Amino acid sequence: MSGNIDVSLLKKEMQNELDHLLRWWSTHMVDQQHGGFYGRMDHNNQLYPFADKAIIMHSRILWSFAAAAKLTDELSYRAMADHAYTFIEAHFIDRKYGGVYWMLDFQGKLGNDRKQIYAQAFTIYALAEYYQLTALPEALEQALALFEKIEQYSFDPIQGGYFEAFGRRWESIADLRLSSKDANEAKTMNTHLHILEAYTTLYRASQNQQVGMALKRLIRCFMERFVDEKTGHLILFFDEKWEAKSKVISYGHDIEASWLIIEAMALFDATEWQSSVKDWALALAKVTAGEGLDEEGGLNNEQEADGEIDTDKHWWPQAEAVIGFWNAWELSGEATFQHLAVDIWQYIQLDIKDEKGGEWIWGRRKNGSLLLQEDKAGPWKAPYHNGRMCIEMIRRLSEQLD
Repeated sequence: MSGNIDVSLLKKEMQNELDHLLRWWSTHMVDQQHGGFYGRMDHNNQLYPFADKAIIMHSRILWSFAAAAKLTDELSYRAMADHAYTFIEAHFIDRKYGGVYWMLDFQGKLGNDRKQIYAQAFTIYALAEYYQLTALPEALEQALALFEKIEQYSFDPIQGGYFEAFGRRWESIADLRLSSKDANEAKTMNTHLHILEAYTTLYRASQNQQVGMALKRLIRCFMERFVDEKTGHLILFFDEKWEAKSKVISYGHDIEASWLIIEAMALFDATEWQSSVKDWALALAKVTAGEGLDEEGGLNNEQEADGEIDTDKHWWPQAEAVIGFWNAWELSGEATFQHLAVDIWQYIQLDIKDEKGGEWIWGRRKNGSLLLQEDKAGPWKAPYHNGRMCIEMIRRLSEQLD
C-alpha cells in the first residue's frame, strides 16, 4: 500500500461495482424468448428487442460472466455464462466452414456471415475462460478450432502478423473494416491486441504448445512493429507489408496494451525478453499518463491525425486506465501510477456510472454533456471493459492484501 490509499476499501468498491454491473445485465438484457441477449439498449434505457445480435457483444458477455463466476463462485454468474455459451454454440458457430459469424438477427438466424478475425479472437477469449470455469471439453475444443482457423487463414507467413477479415468461406474480401470509423487496411493494432488476449487465455487454459509459440511470436510482433518511435504511441493501421497508414493516437489502446502484454509474458518463465517487455509496457503507460490525461482526471479519447485532441471521455479507456496504471505501479513501484488509477476510478464513479439507470454511460464531452447518441448496451458495449476492470483489480488487490 502506498500513500493514503485504502486497499481494503478499494477492493470492496470493486466487488460492489462488479455485482452491480452483472446484475444489471442479468436483469435487463437477457432474451428469454429467442435466446442469448438483446442486441441493443439506448442511452435512455430504451430496449430494442428486435435489434440484431452481435458475436462481439455475446462473446464479451460470456467472458465477463465466466471470469466473474470463476473469481467469486457466484452461481447466478455461472448461470448467465451458461446462457451465453449455449446461444453462441447453437447459433454463431459456422458448422460448414468453421469460425463464427459476425451478426445474427434477433431470432438467432444468420445475418452477416463475414469472418472478422477480431470476432474469432473474442470468441476464443470467451470460450477459453468458460472452459476454465466449467472444464467442459467442447468449449476448449471449439476455442482451439478457432485458433487453427486464424493460424491457417489469417497469419501472414511472409511478413508476419495477422490479416484483418475474410468472407464466410475464408476468401479475400475488399472491405476489411471492423467498423465504419476504421481505415480499410490489411493489418490493425486493435485486432492483434485482441488476438494477444485471446491466445493468452487459451494458452493458460490448454497449455497447447502451438498456442504458446504463436503467443510468443505475437508478443515480439507488438514490440517490433506497433510502437511509433517518434511519438511513443501505438500505430493503429498498416498495409500488408507493415507500412504505417495512420497517425491517430488511441490513448485507451495504449494503456490497455501496456498491461495485456505483461499478462501474456507472465505465462513464460524466465524468458530472455522479460525485462524488455516490462520496459515497453512502462513506456506506454508513461506516455499515456503524460499526454492522455486532462485536468478533469479522465483519459481523453484520441489525438487525431492533425494533432487535435478528442477530449471526449469514453467509458472503456477509463476502465483500461485503472488497470493499466495500477499495473504500471506494480512494475515500477512509482506511487504516481497507483494514485492515477485511483483518481480515474473516482472520475468513473462521479461522471461515468449511471446511478439512476444502471451500468455506465458511453461517455461525456469535456464540457460535461453526455454522448446521448451512443448506446447503454449494444454490439460495442458489453460488461467487458468495466467488468474486467473490477475482476482484475479485485485479483490484484487481494494479492496485495495477502
